[in-house]
Amino acid sequence: MKIVGIQDLHADGGWRTLSFLKIVTDEGLVGWSEYHEGNAVPGLTAAIKRLAAGVVGEDPRNVSRLSAALRATVRSQAGGTGTHALAAIENACLDIKAKALGVPVYELFGGALSTRLEAYWSQCGTLRTQHAALFGVPPLATLDDVQRLGREVAERGFRSLKTNIICFDEDGGKNYRPGFGHGPAHPALNLDSRTIAAIVALLEAFQDGAGPDVRLMLDLNYNVKPEGVRQLARALEPLQLMWLELDMRDPRALRELRSAVRVPIASLETILGRQAFRPYLDESAVDVAIVDPQWNGMLEAVKMANLAESYEVNIASHNYHGPLSTLMGIHFSAAIPNNRIVEYVVDEAPWVSTFVTHPPILEQGMLRLPTRPGWGADVDENIVAQFPPKAA
Repeated sequence: MKIVGIQDLHADGGWRTLSFLKIVTDEGLVGWSEYHEGNAVPGLTAAIKRLAAGVVGEDPRNVSRLSAALRATVRSQAGGTGTHALAAIENACLDIKAKALGVPVYELFGGALSTRLEAYWSQCGTLRTQHAALFGVPPLATLDDVQRLGREVAERGFRSLKTNIICFDEDGGKNYRPGFGHGPAHPALNLDSRTIAAIVALLEAFQDGAGPDVRLMLDLNYNVKPEGVRQLARALEPLQLMWLELDMRDPRALRELRSAVRVPIASLETILGRQAFRPYLDESAVDVAIVDPQWNGMLEAVKMANLAESYEVNIASHNYHGPLSTLMGIHFSAAIPNNRIVEYVVDEAPWVSTFVTHPPILEQGMLRLPTRPGWGADVDENIVAQFPPKAA
């Protein structure tokens, strides 16, 4: 079996563009993966095409050898666009290998440890501040709306939700994003008492609506420095969060932060590969390590999870992408012994689930394990073509 062609496909995902990689073999088997370029990884599609040209003519079932060769070509820029690119190629080859053997991808890693995986409602409320019309729901404009959304989370069977910083004024809800260059708190990222009070009110409203059986998580991303995180964590202690999530590039700073607060700390979604990952484990910097199999590639993601297991640290899969990426996250989470929970984006444009032949199945906050060969679904190219991406 040899690779004879590659193709990238892109579709309007409602609030972002969804991208898929297709690898074709001379025996008719097709492998799929999902990747995400957006503003975060500009030029990713071009990088994938450049790397993939080097594997045409190779046997896609030799995934480890192909992956090692690709990693060698991007070693000087590890953790950047090259890592995302090789991950997309590697994941599509894994799909082919599993299909050739007639098994799901998780069987290539020793089999699944669970048939149902708990999911949490990710970006809960965050997307409804801007894109509510896409989902056919009212916009999140007041704390009363937050309470109602909390009730919806509980009624749909979720036992946990994660939101971001949302502040309200007379114009409605707004996402707080100085770490990404938006708002007056950029670039110093100082967190003032007014914003802390707004965050506490947001989480209290979610708790009032969802009730005591739904755990809360708050994702700070890159928007707050350690000083502000400590202040915020103390203010949020009465709510007993499942975790406080943030991104930080200094392992020691993150360890000192974790030691200074009582709220569990989750992080590391943007730390790619074991070499960058290990210093955080050596410092005991996190309670929960977050790993993205789409960004790292399934082979490396599983190795990262195994490394974390040796430090007694559990893994939460990262995924704010589309339905194929969600399936990839399910395979990853099912194959590792230290799975904590699976990230799941509920608020989607209604057509997004039709991009794959067999979308993920969610039942009362639990994701069902796919049993079909490969990732358990193919991309429906005809439907994808009906939803061309919006201009950047």
